Amino acid sequence: MVRPGGRSARVQQAVHEAVRDLEAEGGRETLTVPQIAARAGVTPSTIYRRWGDLRELLSDVAVERLRPETPPEDRGGLAADLEAWAEQFLDEMSSPPGRAYIRDALLGDPDGSNAGQCSAYAADQVDVILARATQRGEPVPDVETVLDSVVAPMMYRILFRPGPLEPAYARRLVSSLLG
Repeated sequence: MVRPGGRSARVQQAVHEAVRDLEAEGGRETLTVPQIAARAGVTPSTIYRRWGDLRELLSDVAVERLRPETPPEDRGGLAADLEAWAEQFLDEMSSPPGRAYIRDALLGDPDGSNAGQCSAYAADQVDVILARATQRGEPVPDVETVLDSVVAPMMYRILFRPGPLEPAYARRLVSSLLG
């Protein structure tokens, strides 16, 4: 059983930090499990036992990086809150680092749990926005409808239609949803 805050958490933190540092120093192409292990102060077998391979480790690190750091901004109304959040989401996920994190999260995810975690991050953020709107007495769609109408089209474009995505695209999706 994994103990929160115990050795397992310390190992994960050290390994994740080593990946981030080494990637910043030399790029991801140079990353190897032995190099990461040495930087983190663990044995390569610890990494292989916990993550399986480099791809699964990079996936785990990417999921951590995709976790929102703050709750969505409160702009006083559902449309404004959802537009601001959607614009920020689109900007972060469509940036070169965002696209790389998405690819990593999906490539090293044999059972789909990392993809599910990333989806849960977005759903949690949307849920905060909808709960605020409900408290203000505004009519709100359900979380799944927002994910299907706003997040899914953005992710499709990010993954399969490379190129710049403008904030107006996110606003159009929100407007169509709330229209």
